[in-house]
Amino acid sequence: MEAINVIPLVLISLFSAFLVTQATDIITANQTLKDGDTLLSKGESFELGFFSPGGSRNRYLGIWYKKISLQTIVWVANRDSPLYDLSGILKISGNGSLCLLNGRNSLIWSSSSSSLHKTGVRNPMVQILDTGNLVVRNSGDDQGYIWQSFDYPGDMFLPGMKYGINFLTGINRFLTSWKSQDDPSTGNYTNKMDPNGVPQFYLKKNSVNVFRAGPWNGLRFTGMPHLKPNPIYQFEFVFTEEEAYYTYKLENPSVITRMQMSPYGALQRYTWVDSLQSWNFYLSAMMDSCDLYMLCGSYGSCNINESPACSCLKGFVPKSPKAWIAGDWSEGCVRRVKLGCSRGEEDFLKIS
Repeated sequence: MEAINVIPLVLISLFSAFLVTQATDIITANQTLKDGDTLLSKGESFELGFFSPGGSRNRYLGIWYKKISLQTIVWVANRDSPLYDLSGILKISGNGSLCLLNGRNSLIWSSSSSSLHKTGVRNPMVQILDTGNLVVRNSGDDQGYIWQSFDYPGDMFLPGMKYGINFLTGINRFLTSWKSQDDPSTGNYTNKMDPNGVPQFYLKKNSVNVFRAGPWNGLRFTGMPHLKPNPIYQFEFVFTEEEAYYTYKLENPSVITRMQMSPYGALQRYTWVDSLQSWNFYLSAMMDSCDLYMLCGSYGSCNINESPACSCLKGFVPKSPKAWIAGDWSEGCVRRVKLGCSRGEEDFLKIS
């Protein structure tokens, strides 16, 4: 009877060990994470593992929200280097680099080692945090990160992330769209800070400007008048000699919110509504078509309440009347009468 009683105790012990292994938020240099295994942050907010987006069969290493029913990916490691089977393995090297290998032991993706801090690498480990940040750090050092995914965002801007430039390290954290809902590879749109002059964000389709947020005026970006204090999140813009970035933090930690760049270039904020089990649209960086960069061309004015929305400023006429009438305002406007400064008849007109 004693032998019979021992067996359940052994099984219980093994089962408990299995649960601890599955629920861990850390892997060390002598451990690996294979397809089917996950890392779970301590508060169970985010999970790291392998996934296939939409109808794709390709496999990617990524991070998603754990507590919501609709799988929403917030970061992808090998977005431009997919795996084609279930053989993917993640491990951490002795120098602190994350390495993603396929079944043939070939390197598919690795983290940058350029940001290694000056104190060096000692017993590195990788950890998924409750912020959604995947970090590599030395054992026993909870603050000094050797590498972090927040420095290399994809299409998602999460609370606590610095969205901008570190002038000392040269890291520029910006958003890049997915190619499609089923393909997380680098898409056509970027939203990136331009440090020239007063720093501001430009949304581009490839190399063409689509939208600009305008400079920070102390309260908000001038091109985003609807960005106002609210009960969901608190935002700020930091501009020093060392860095320039935009960030936000939650007023209510129980709220789940994200800012995402869609494959079509829409920069939009969503909040999770648990009762509906869906994401609720909150706001968009672009309010209407008048926010499109240079929609009306030089010396053109846009008013969304008018039809057509574009018109020329007082004293100006369409540069190409035929194109203007057809709805192509890109060439803008020119002066009705050329300047003749020698006559002294010119003046300035204030336009709100």
